[in-house]
Amino acid sequence: TDLLAATDDGDSTDPEHAAETADIETGQGDEVGSGDGSEPAASVYGDNAYGTGKFHDRLERAGIESKCKTQQPVAAGGLFAKDRFDIDLQHDTVTCPAGHTAPIRRGSNGTGAASFGDACTGCPLREQCTKAAAGRSIRVGLYEQQLADARARQQHPDWVTDYRATRPKVERKIGHLMRRRHGGRRARVRGKAKIAADFALLAAAVNLARLGVLTVAGTPSPGWATAAG
Repeated sequence: TDLLAATDDGDSTDPEHAAETADIETGQGDEVGSGDGSEPAASVYGDNAYGTGKFHDRLERAGIESKCKTQQPVAAGGLFAKDRFDIDLQHDTVTCPAGHTAPIRRGSNGTGAASFGDACTGCPLREQCTKAAAGRSIRVGLYEQQLADARARQQHPDWVTDYRATRPKVERKIGHLMRRRHGGRRARVRGKAKIAADFALLAAAVNLARLGVLTVAGTPSPGWATAAG
C-alpha cells in the first residue's frame, strides 16, 4: 500500500540513528530480529551513501537486515583496486595480485595498513598496481569484514532483484514528502521535538492522500474498506 508506518528526525547517515529508527518501526528494543538470528524482523534500504561499514555493523548488531548498497572499491588511473587484494583478517595479512603477502600493521585505534615496499621492486605487475616510489600499500579499516560481506551479498541475483524492486518505492515515497513545501525538505520549526511532530503531521497527510488514491473509506465494520470491496 506504500504507507508511512513511522517517522523520526535525525541524521539519516548516522548508523546509530538509523538502527534506532528501525527499532521504532518494529516496536522492538535493541534486538529486533527473530531471536535466533535466522530471520531479521526489519530491513533498511539505501544507496551508496548509506553503505558504510559502520552502518552495516550497527544494523547487523540490532538484528536488522541491511539492504544498503556498498560502493565497489576504485583506484585512480585504472590501477588495481582494493578488491584485487586478498585481505585475510584472521591472520592480519594482505596478498597482492602478484602473490606477495604483507602483514597488516595496526594503530592504537584498530585501523591498519599493509605495505609491500621492496616486494614491488621489479614486480611485473607494478605498472598496473602503483606509481608510488615506496610501493603499494593497502589500508584496512575497522569494518573491513562488514564491507566485504555487503559487497558479496549484493552480487547475488536475488539481492539485485529485491533492491531494484524496492528502492524505487522508497525514493518515490520520499518524493511525495518533498513535492510540496511543508517541511519535507527543510524544517519549518526549531527544536527536534517540534520538527518530529511537524514531520509526523506531514507523513499523516501523505498517507491520507494515498488512502484516497486507493479509495479507502471508513465503515462501521470491519473499519476500513476499498470502493471495490
